[in-house]
Amino acid sequence: MTAPDPRQMATAREARLAGIVMAVTMLGWLGAQVVGGEMGWAPRFALLVDLAALAGFVWALVVTYRIWRKRRA
Repeated sequence: MTAPDPRQMATAREARLAGIVMAVTMLGWLGAQVVGGEMGWAPRFALLVDLAALAGFVWALVVTYRIWRKRRA
């Protein structure tokens, strides 16, 4: 059995990190929406949470696009 290619290992690490970021972002966003609704947070805090979640998803999208481009090359 041969050792895995270091480039493939790095790509797998990036993909795993992107998946974890997507999952944690979604769970954090959902949790913040529920807690904010129950506690009556001001809408500006909901907007702040939405923007933070959007930033996490954009980051994951960029990383996923980079992985896709690497695999096609």
